[in-house]
Amino acid sequence: MPPLLPGLPRRALLLSRHTPLRTTGVARRRPASTGTPGSKSPAAATWNSRLVHLAIGIALGGAATAGVVAAISRRSDEAKGLAAEQVPPPLPRWRRGSDSRRLAKSRRRYADRQTTLQAVSEIRRALGDDAVSTDDDDVEQHGYSEWSTSNTDARPVAVVRPASTEHVAAVARICSRYRVPMVPYGAGSSVEGNFSAPFSGVCIDLSAMDRIVAFHPDDMDVVVEAGVNWTRLNEAIKPSALFLPLDPSPTALIGGMVATNCSGTNAAKYGTMKDYVINLTVVLADGTVVRTRNRPRKTSAGYNLNGLFAGSEGTLGIITEVTLKLVNVPSAFSVATSTFATIREAADAASAMVRGGVPVAALELMDDVQMKVVNKNGGAGGRMWDELPTLFIKFSGTENTIKDSVLQARRVAESHKCRSFESAETIEQMDSLWSARKQALWASLAIRPEGTQIWSTDVAVPLSRLGDIIETSRENASRLGLFNSILGHVGDGNFHQMIMYNPADASQTRAVGDCVDAMVNKALELEGTVSGEHGIGLGKKHCLAKELDPSTIGVMKALKEALDPHWLLNPGKVFDE
Repeated sequence: MPPLLPGLPRRALLLSRHTPLRTTGVARRRPASTGTPGSKSPAAATWNSRLVHLAIGIALGGAATAGVVAAISRRSDEAKGLAAEQVPPPLPRWRRGSDSRRLAKSRRRYADRQTTLQAVSEIRRALGDDAVSTDDDDVEQHGYSEWSTSNTDARPVAVVRPASTEHVAAVARICSRYRVPMVPYGAGSSVEGNFSAPFSGVCIDLSAMDRIVAFHPDDMDVVVEAGVNWTRLNEAIKPSALFLPLDPSPTALIGGMVATNCSGTNAAKYGTMKDYVINLTVVLADGTVVRTRNRPRKTSAGYNLNGLFAGSEGTLGIITEVTLKLVNVPSAFSVATSTFATIREAADAASAMVRGGVPVAALELMDDVQMKVVNKNGGAGGRMWDELPTLFIKFSGTENTIKDSVLQARRVAESHKCRSFESAETIEQMDSLWSARKQALWASLAIRPEGTQIWSTDVAVPLSRLGDIIETSRENASRLGLFNSILGHVGDGNFHQMIMYNPADASQTRAVGDCVDAMVNKALELEGTVSGEHGIGLGKKHCLAKELDPSTIGVMKALKEALDPHWLLNPGKVFDE
């Protein structure tokens, strides 16, 4: 009989058909029953699981295929020794329950410090001395963030700064061989502990990979390395009248923006980062380099691997190069601000603007506390601001369409009892009106008392429920007696809550955690999501388990297992084993 799949030994396929694809851990006895009438047997389900792994391996090429086939053969040998126990094949990961018997309760063995240092020495020989740092301050900077909701005591052993995709692949091959965790790092602006190193390992800082590889203005796309800063990119291509419309933190780098599927202030009109990814170059855990597709904007050729890696937070692969779709710079811009007596009125006005079809480019909310913070830091844009809940509205298009849009926005704001509505006529006025929103996080950090931390997190809900959750979250946080503030991208139902607390005070820490959990639970009750744009990281793993059922998370874990069988890529993030 010829091989069922070209390039794979017939024996491997026959073994896989009859051999449980065992995961690590101790086998358990199961009843002899194969399931309830009409249900798939565990053996059949396991064969389906095996096909998923084989298909992914074939798609990734020889190295990945060989790894999957080797795993099947290895687990075949394990199964022979267990045959006398008559243990049926385990259910696929995505069909298992969440009880204590799951593999998630086992813990993989990563390299110890001495072994990791051996790997670092090998990386140093491969990339050069200048590419590897073990300086204490450098390591600390890459393992801790003062604006992150989640940090760990562990730190990476070294920081590696590759200069090319080939360098990243070499690092991955070495780390894979030594079982050293790899934590990708961009600008360090994420807030959910996305780049913490709970299992130590090495931090792979991609900021040195900052070349604009190719610019195709006629095709309206650009090829960049992962370390390119988005503001620098827009400045470089400005003469073409094209731009990347995402508007996150000004420090953000393209690779991190893709890895977290960021959005920013312009999401209401332009969408999120995944909407601008044409193709990706990604290094897998074993050093395999994959390119997700070619350069046309539209394709139906195979699976959407862009969607797989965008938002994966470096847990499936390390993004090294991105081809980005660009859009035309609008011919004109304008901004406006509108103040309200209560945050509920401001939120309801924002929802009404979107529902009423007001063509806004951005629609942002800052509460009265945030406006006080701006004034406490000397104001913004050369002025002091009314300390009231404030909507910041951006318009783009032709001058005529902008005038109509401003009038529409004013009418909606007035119908929701706005205290004031101010629009800009000059670039200087526009910069002044918008600057307060752009300085929000840094202004808050500037007034943070010594010894306190900021817990900043976000959720998103359907637009019609935005007012409900913002009002409830504000009331809950106010009961803490701590500094708290709300701001966000309310044009797409996304908002952020910021609370300052003393981490040395256990009662404060517990109270803030309970408050954040209440916000998350309320979002889910309103059919929302636990993370609108910050990702899951370390901080929201338990929240993701509330939003998605075990079967859904099981599918994600099966993909993780297939692409990163030793869980070396950013381990401890999104979910545990």
